[in-house]
This record gives sequence, C-alpha cells and structure tokens, in this order.
Amino acid sequence: MTAPPAAAAATRALAARIDAALPQTQCTRCGYPDCAAYADAIAGETADINRCPPGGAEGVARLAVLTGRDPLPLDPQCGAEGPRGLAVIDELACIGCTLCIKACPTDAILGTHKRMHTVIEAHCTGCELCIPVCPVDCIAMENATGDATGWAAWSAPQAGHARQRYQAHRLRKASDGKRSPAACAPEPALAAAAPALRPGHVPVQEATPIASPVPSAQPSAEDRRAAIAAAMARARERRGGGQQ
Repeated sequence: MTAPPAAAAATRALAARIDAALPQTQCTRCGYPDCAAYADAIAGETADINRCPPGGAEGVARLAVLTGRDPLPLDPQCGAEGPRGLAVIDELACIGCTLCIKACPTDAILGTHKRMHTVIEAHCTGCELCIPVCPVDCIAMENATGDATGWAAWSAPQAGHARQRYQAHRLRKASDGKRSPAACAPEPALAAAAPALRPGHVPVQEATPIASPVPSAQPSAEDRRAAIAAAMARARERRGGGQQ
C-alpha cells in the first residue's frame, strides 16, 4: 500500500535528518550501498539504528534522539567502533591497476593506469573499500586519530565535505556511464595533435579523417587479468630484489 502524501513527506524529511546525522564515510558496513540508503531504511523502519561503526555509540545515541527509539549497542556484525583510518599505498608495490580509484566513494585516490597511485588525505574517509579490490595488497590503513573513536574522531565539517565528494563522485560516474566508448577513447593521432584538450573532449573530425581503418578493440577481461598477473609478478620481483 502506498503511504499517504503527508506520511511519505514526513518519512523523507526524517530520512534527510538521519542522513545529516551520519558520518558520511560511505563505508557500506551497515549493509546498505551508502549513508543515504541506510538513512532511508531507518526512516522507513526497516533497519535498526545501531549499524554504523564509524559513528560509534554517540552516533547511535544521535539516531535514537531523531527517531524516538531506544539506544542499542553497535551490531557486531557491522564491525566495532574504532579510530578513523587513513588509506596508505605502498608506492613500490603499486602496479597502477586503478581498481582502488574506481572503488573510492570520495575520489580520494589520485593516479593513472600503470602509474603509482597516492591518497589525498583530506578526502579519505577511512571507508576501507579500496583494500579488498587491490590485487597486490599494497594498501594499508593507518590510525589517523589516536585513541579518539566514533564522532570524537570525525567532525560535522568533515562529514559535510565527504558528502559533497560522494555526490560529485556519483555525478561523475553517471556522466561517464552516458559516454560512448568512442567518446571516452579519442583516436591516438588526434590526441597527440591536440594534447591540451580537456579529458573526455571529442574533437570534431575534418571532412577527410585521418586513416584509421579499424578502431582499436577494448581489452577483454582475459587480457586485463593477464596484464594484472604480469604486473603482480613484476611487483613480486621488485619486492624480492629489495629484500636481498
């Protein structure tokens, strides 16, 4: 049954207040794809208020006040309250696969294909989503807040910044998804002739295009796996050489 308009509006307003009270790490440890989805579930009374480890016990207390529910201990299945982490990439081991860049919800990792990546500390929320996707285990989390945990290790301005970064990340992904492969990969000759073009910009071809009989095919999944395996082997060789 569809909720009456007034009730639906009240639920949306509550969800917005709940979302504003969450730390916006976008870690998904609550079991939802992002903080906003978790807020919607709480407002719709389909999720408990104790599923956000980054917010900790104080976060649960804040949600209890907003929802009128009783405070609960953090759900251990979602993780434990702890210091805020900061992702750090081992430069010698990084193979430049870009998988961590794609996984980061706040675009806090800078790098390009086959080039070493680095973390922009001010944008990292400590979500840890970059760790499981790294094929060479070159990302670690460092304690960024000492003994401070939960909201004592995070602030409202940081949460607001993280929300803005995540919203921009979602817009960029949506925009990238609408582009055709041809638009995302201009001809090499054209790119070399106009290196100052903005990323993603597609120049208008002349009436007589540069000869390019067969566009280069996108690498297959098997090709990508082989490239990553080769890069991993090179990384192991570098590590072995450094230990001798």
